Amino acid sequence: MGPIPHRWKGICQPGQHFNSSNCNRKLIGAHWSVKGLEAELGAPLPTVLGEILSTRDSVDHGTHTASTAVSSPATSAMLRGLVVGVARGGAPLARLAVYKIAWLGGALSAADMLKAFDYAIPDGVSLALGSEPPLYSYVDEGPDGIMIGAFHAVARGITVVCSAGNTGPQPQTVEDIAPWILTVAASTMDRTFPTAITLGNNHTFWVFKFLENLNLLFENKLLKELFDRFDAGSGHEY
Repeated sequence: MGPIPHRWKGICQPGQHFNSSNCNRKLIGAHWSVKGLEAELGAPLPTVLGEILSTRDSVDHGTHTASTAVSSPATSAMLRGLVVGVARGGAPLARLAVYKIAWLGGALSAADMLKAFDYAIPDGVSLALGSEPPLYSYVDEGPDGIMIGAFHAVARGITVVCSAGNTGPQPQTVEDIAPWILTVAASTMDRTFPTAITLGNNHTFWVFKFLENLNLLFENKLLKELFDRFDAGSGHEY
């Protein structure tokens, strides 16, 4: 990629397992905020659970979402040996600035969220964010941190894109519903990932989703009856 644009004013904040040399022409900024959450907890953030006090990703979720958005093309990508090909983000020529405010598997503070906006707006970024769903907060409790911060960003000409969340299809399960936010939902694709399962009696079935815990699979009674029928007398239990 070419040189970092002169309009970029952000920093690469150091922390645990992360220093300024980890930034480059793709990852051009990094900032993390935790004081708001620590104030709510009344104690320093514990790191015994594997949390890392820096923008370093400790659970892979941030890496996943960043790759979906702006990853450069990666050749020979695969999922457990399936569908080998090229993987790329939606905007592979875009640069990335990370503002980490979620900790301990998703705990966050509105104060830290607003602080991230306070840094990101003058840094010169376009924002792509996700949030935890306060399902009725916009109506009953007033706007949350993302809605407030996004309003100020949009007022300064910055497009704010947020996830609609992972719940549904029940009503009132869409996150980030403020009218100034571009809320994006997941879509489907025309590809399947079949896997062959061979039972003890040598009957083979092609399935399109394999769960490591077969007890979850058997919550579907019809599926369990199908397995019992074709595996009867084989001496195998599932």
